[in-house]
Amino acid sequence: MADTTPEEAPEKKAPEATEIPAEPTDDIVTTQHTITVKRKKLAYTAKAGRIVLRKEIVKDGKSEGHKAKAEVFLTSYTLDDADPGTRPVTFAFNGGPGSSSIWLHMGLLGPRRVLSGDVDDLVPPPYGLADNPETLLAHSDLVFIDPVSTGYSRASDGGETKDFHGFKGDIESVGEIIRLWVSRHQRWLSPKFLAGESYGTLRAAGLAAHLQERHGLYLNGLLLISSVLDLGTLRFTEGNDLPYSLYVPTYAAIAHYHGLHGDRPLDDVLADAEDFAAKDLPYVLSRGARLSTQDRAEAVATLASLTGLSESYVDRVNLRIEHVRFFTELLRDRGLTVGRMDGRFTTWEPDGGREHMSDDPSISRVIGAYAASFNHYVRAELGYENDLPYELIHEDTFKAWSYSDFEGRSVSVVDSVSAAMRANPHLQVHVAFGHYDGATAYFAAEHVLAHLQIPEELRDNIDTAYYPAGHMMYVHEPTRVQQAKDLAKFVKKASNR
Repeated sequence: MADTTPEEAPEKKAPEATEIPAEPTDDIVTTQHTITVKRKKLAYTAKAGRIVLRKEIVKDGKSEGHKAKAEVFLTSYTLDDADPGTRPVTFAFNGGPGSSSIWLHMGLLGPRRVLSGDVDDLVPPPYGLADNPETLLAHSDLVFIDPVSTGYSRASDGGETKDFHGFKGDIESVGEIIRLWVSRHQRWLSPKFLAGESYGTLRAAGLAAHLQERHGLYLNGLLLISSVLDLGTLRFTEGNDLPYSLYVPTYAAIAHYHGLHGDRPLDDVLADAEDFAAKDLPYVLSRGARLSTQDRAEAVATLASLTGLSESYVDRVNLRIEHVRFFTELLRDRGLTVGRMDGRFTTWEPDGGREHMSDDPSISRVIGAYAASFNHYVRAELGYENDLPYELIHEDTFKAWSYSDFEGRSVSVVDSVSAAMRANPHLQVHVAFGHYDGATAYFAAEHVLAHLQIPEELRDNIDTAYYPAGHMMYVHEPTRVQQAKDLAKFVKKASNR
């Protein structure tokens, strides 16, 4: 090898400084679309992408600026050439916690919907999409929010997921997203609504109070679908007998659907179940060892008859039927379990002695259709591309969720929504119930509504609708169509225009 002369020697470079990560920026993509609703063509603008959520950092009384904490994925639809002063806008999200907004977005509210089929007529892969002429976009602009760690939303470099994975952090971050969108799109004078499903109803109720108190942002209405405002009504824990009573009407409805009440009308079965769950069963459970042998025998017989379970089983569980046990036990003699989210669904149980079902068919039978349809739609039609997996349901978020604000008491937003309604007597509330919803039992939601701390004259602000379906009630096609009409009617009424 030839010697290297000084002139030929490679120049020594100074060590490179540590690279600072690039500041995240919004990556919103805009597309134009049309849809025909009742023979009228509507032109609308869709925007999909992540906006950067920042938080002001203050140390020792000095501001260190607004630091990026998360990048939150939104999908919005706004009607072209509409007057923002009269045009409503609805912010929608699902629950979990840990669920993306895909369910309300692609199942009920958005301008395009997934074709999944229903319990008796499921669509096979690779599934498909269709226009949704019943979309709420005909009556309100729509903004679908995926909380941090769901969908494409993620904590930024330097941001911690624990700041968002809890009741308070979630309310604050989603509330900030709503404030930013309203401000950036000059919609402070628009009628404003929140639509939540499942835990999303608890989030919506908490947000109603938070937005009023923190930003002076008052809402026109809350759309609560499969409502849970007090987790104590749903948690089967030692010493809490409330859910053991409140779930009985749901058990009776599911038993009726599977033919265990003969030819009795569902309304008659529910009336009997509600009466027993409201009066006799709470008394029986409260008596404990003081309950007489005869009263216990009568209660066992009644509860077994209503739920479709054997008297032997009801007696063995001490009249306290836990919900997942019920779904596993009801059709055990047929080798089947029923769905938790929707008791109309069934699946084969490989272990006939299992205490808890191995699969919830009301999720596993439809999730593939939603995943395939949205992953295609967001790229092919909305023009947004991201190599991150779109997290439909992020299980780790659910497991890590913090309720530290409620230490020593039930997780409840009854006080929050009551305060919001008292401060804003124009706030309207729509609550949608599914009779076969085993996740958020309708009678439990009724119980909570009856305990809102509001004056009697504000009870007329609460609007209710019942459907022969489950948790994601819009999977049932007749319910989807009727529910869309009910929501449209509510939004128009509550917009005060």
